[in-house]
Amino acid sequence: MDFIDRSNTALQVLWDYVRHHHTATVRSPAFPALLALSGYLLFCTPFALMDLIGEWLPLFFKYKIQKSRPSLHMMGQCLHQAVFNHLLYVLPAVTINWFWHPPAPLPVRAPTCIQLLAGVLSCLLVFDFQYYCWHLLHHKSRWLYRNVHAIHHEYTAPFSWATQYLGGWELLTVGFWSSTTPLLFKCHPLTTWAFMLLSVWMSVEDHTGYNLPWSLHNVIPLGLCGGAPAHDLHHQNPNTNFAPFFTHLDWVFGTANKD
Repeated sequence: MDFIDRSNTALQVLWDYVRHHHTATVRSPAFPALLALSGYLLFCTPFALMDLIGEWLPLFFKYKIQKSRPSLHMMGQCLHQAVFNHLLYVLPAVTINWFWHPPAPLPVRAPTCIQLLAGVLSCLLVFDFQYYCWHLLHHKSRWLYRNVHAIHHEYTAPFSWATQYLGGWELLTVGFWSSTTPLLFKCHPLTTWAFMLLSVWMSVEDHTGYNLPWSLHNVIPLGLCGGAPAHDLHHQNPNTNFAPFFTHLDWVFGTANKD
């Protein structure tokens, strides 16, 4: 109980700081998009360096699932696509949404530790289901695959920057769920931001191509989280492993890769 009380106090201190010093920033229409893009850039960079160093860093490279390494051109192409999508699609979309539905005043109280964890987990599970359905549909429909999702499968050996190597429509769809799913649970802004950053991290981790011992899929028990090995198999065999984060949907609906 003492640990939970300290965690609740720490969250309140953090929230008070945000409210008193950064209200204008976090209520900006650009903030959600910039938060997600910043997380993507920050989370991808260490893995990009690992890819570039490659065999000269055997401590990490031995965990590479496919030993092929992305070139600087491939990394630059993915980074250019991600920035282009955010500028051309995401920022206009969130700006329109902000004027159509302005954000509510920031609450005075922070979420409790339990509320934050429950909210993040609930959002992750719902998002996992949403994207599973979307992903499956776009692989079963030739037209949707060819015109929407095929760009993401240009690389059969995923690497971190390829996480957001997407068409504009796919990124808008994912962004729509990321921003609206917390509304279903009436999440506190802190919970929403934590969910957004964690979902970006898990997406990047899926695409790193590294089966690191400390990755979430190796930390979360019972194989509940697919991680890089599961998604790497999806890029090699695109008719399996459609869920982005967890494994239960693929096992329930018979789309899990059993190799």
